[in-house]
Amino acid sequence: MVITEVKDKKSRKDFLNAAKIIYKNDPNWICPLDESIEAVFDPKKNNFFQHGDCTRWVVKNDKGELIGRIAAFINEKKAYQNEQPTGGIGFFECINDETVAFQLFDTAQKWLKEHGMQAMDGPINFGENDSFWGLLVEGFTVPAFGMNYHHPYYKAFFDHYGFYILYEQISNHLDVNKPFPERFTKIANWVTKKPGYEFRSFDAKKIKSFAADFIEIYNDAWQNFKNFTPINQETILETFEKMKVIMDPKLIWFVYIDKEPAAFIVMLPDANQMIKGLNGKLNLIGKLKFLYRRYHGVDRMRAVVMGTKQKFQKHGLESAIFIKLKEYVLPLKQYKELELSWVGDFNDKMLALHEAMNVEFGKRHVTMRYLFK
Repeated sequence: MVITEVKDKKSRKDFLNAAKIIYKNDPNWICPLDESIEAVFDPKKNNFFQHGDCTRWVVKNDKGELIGRIAAFINEKKAYQNEQPTGGIGFFECINDETVAFQLFDTAQKWLKEHGMQAMDGPINFGENDSFWGLLVEGFTVPAFGMNYHHPYYKAFFDHYGFYILYEQISNHLDVNKPFPERFTKIANWVTKKPGYEFRSFDAKKIKSFAADFIEIYNDAWQNFKNFTPINQETILETFEKMKVIMDPKLIWFVYIDKEPAAFIVMLPDANQMIKGLNGKLNLIGKLKFLYRRYHGVDRMRAVVMGTKQKFQKHGLESAIFIKLKEYVLPLKQYKELELSWVGDFNDKMLALHEAMNVEFGKRHVTMRYLFK
């Protein structure tokens, strides 16, 4: 067994190919775009390098065959918010062999220790938690774009190595054509008609203005959650720019109360339905398929993130937003399902909103931690 740090073109290709080999017989797995993975590890495309560092490895067996990979990260803004300095691991893939998995964990742990860390969380991303975050432990069905998919046997690797669960991440599914409960609809309709309440869909021409409103709402809404790190303009602008190619502006809504930014929801057409079968390659043929599917064949959406300022959290804004969305979505006769992903088990308010809409359980991911010995 040989573990190699990714430092050149060949090893970068091996890192991408490792997942393709490990999931080649799994019909549910959809290969992420190579460029999306590589962007995480590119200082020019990932502004987290401004306050952190990362590296990655691949492992081959004695025959030279790819059998796994892993990455390790340090986000300086979050590492020291814990009792012990904590780094992260992610993009873990491995054949069904615990010895190989432990070698990968050991390699990441050694690098993190050398950089002053005393614990590691995983699997996480070197970026925001809307993508490539958490270990799938329940609901091994086709994933939405940006959501991690794993083999069922991965959980045992983490357990046996000594990881423990920090929190669970719940994704629920909503049948778009199924009416909301009567009480939910009644409250939502009442909210949409209140004086001074304004609902605006996203306008790409005013991206900086909407980015500023997003930051104001997000940083207020999430400030009391443990280990919260405020989002900055560069990060959200970078995210909006990446979303442009797949976004439908009418699926992104902001609420204003007396002109003050109050709440938002960001939903996207499920790009996994656009990239399925492309094997991570967005060459000319891939781009043509992508564009065709973008307008023909996408019937699922993903709710990426929601936020409401704390002082407006009992105003029913979230319910009203979903009513506004339905007013747009239903006449299209295109979308069948909305994945609401993901909500931490610590977010009682959002889980209650899901329950009020009569959602169905979709998937469960977990974020885990390992304390170095």
